[in-house]
Amino acid sequence: MATPDNKPSPTGWIPLSYSLSFMFRNPRLLFWSAILFCVTISLTCLGYLMTVSYVDMYANDFISTAPDTGTIWGWVKYVFWLIGKGLILIISRVVAFYVSFLLAYSLSSPGYVFLSTAAEKLHLGELFNPDDAFSIQGIFIDLVEGIKIGLYGILVTIAAIFVNFIPVFGQIAIVLLYSYYSALMFIDYPASRRRWTLGQKINWVSNHSRAALRLGILPALVSMIPFLNIFLMAFLFPVMTIHTTLNFSTLVNDNLPKKIL
Repeated sequence: MATPDNKPSPTGWIPLSYSLSFMFRNPRLLFWSAILFCVTISLTCLGYLMTVSYVDMYANDFISTAPDTGTIWGWVKYVFWLIGKGLILIISRVVAFYVSFLLAYSLSSPGYVFLSTAAEKLHLGELFNPDDAFSIQGIFIDLVEGIKIGLYGILVTIAAIFVNFIPVFGQIAIVLLYSYYSALMFIDYPASRRRWTLGQKINWVSNHSRAALRLGILPALVSMIPFLNIFLMAFLFPVMTIHTTLNFSTLVNDNLPKKIL
């Protein structure tokens, strides 16, 4: 539970600083977070390299063959070739990151559900309401739920690619889109323990849009940082899992006083 010198805010919202210190104060959470960090970054890097290699194999003929610039029309084609090449490289790398990260997210879902459950149990103490015990069936259910949200994320990524072509508004829309999707990914862990369906999880994000935005904005922005996003997201994921779990359990636990965000 919260200590007197590091307690949640009076509004009931648990700040990220508290969640971070909560993780470091509990060796079990810290140890499991370190394992998940290594698993997530390894799977993401492997998936990213494989995806980029696969895309480059099919795009190599176009990327490596520049148009002849011996004529004016040749120069025009060359300029469009440069633009097309740049778009292919940028879009393919962004898509490769999200596809590989979603793959890592899906495969590691049971581990993050375990971390989420441990954090919630430590935080709530006697108020913790245990659900189904650990089982092979539960691991399978967590994997299926992770895969479903991963596939949903691919649809979000495709939508973001098209929205990105809308000047100004498109970029704002992408940040909001990824913020709410990030919130959905993180509430999946405590919600899956309660055996919520994907529809229930999406409805929760929709009905708690303000809370969802607060939970998802940081990982959404971090995921857009080129090159560093793989490492930073792998580091951030355990922390955000704990942070989201603490706030989510506060909002949905009937044994706790209702909080006003």
